[in-house]
Amino acid sequence: VVLENVKETTKDCMLIMLVENVSGLSEDDGDFIVEMIPELCAAVVTFTGNIDGEEFAKKLNQNHRARKQNITARCLEQTKSVRAENIPPNTPSDYITVYFENEKYGGAQTVDVQQLPDEDAAIITFGDQKGNA
Repeated sequence: VVLENVKETTKDCMLIMLVENVSGLSEDDGDFIVEMIPELCAAVVTFTGNIDGEEFAKKLNQNHRARKQNITARCLEQTKSVRAENIPPNTPSDYITVYFENEKYGGAQTVDVQQLPDEDAAIITFGDQKGNA
């Protein structure tokens, strides 16, 4: 879920408490991660468990504290590809495929891995997520 209209002066601990209050989850327990993106006046909340992002965004948008600070929430669009960085040299593409297909790291069907050895990176493309959503 992306949080928008986050002022540059907003501390990440305040957003963490806001997410905890709205969701009933705990950042200390590893239920979610908040990543501040000050140059976009935004933050991204990544939930590690099975949570309805639409429902969370709706609750946050109705929260008086969030409204007071003009913070809004919306779900990120599902992606077909991601760029993974800091991949050790000579990592087999099969290893990358199995890694991303593991439930612990997303559990999505991987259809292509394009390695970028000069950049220690890879572009991973996933299959249709509609069945997995």
